[in-house]
Amino acid sequence: MNEFKDNAEKKRFELITDGFISFIEYTLSLNQIIFTHTVVPDELKGKGIGSLLVKLALENINERNLKLKPLCPFTALYIKRHPEWSFILAVNT
Repeated sequence: MNEFKDNAEKKRFELITDGFISFIEYTLSLNQIIFTHTVVPDELKGKGIGSLLVKLALENINERNLKLKPLCPFTALYIKRHPEWSFILAVNT
């Protein structure tokens, strides 16, 4: 079972899986969010958790009408592999 949440206090999206926390750190300004770093614990690597975390975070920011600047290489690669999300990118990313 996975639990996803926006931990605004820590400025990160979190996905709790089997007691482990994966997260995407972000900074927020006006209507733009910048993903700076993604972390998946070693115990969960190779299980698609990182991709699920990015997908859930993208759904969240889309619902909030935010635009994304993906400084995080993992997030940038996810969007490259899933071009249906390219609409969420901020201009000049």
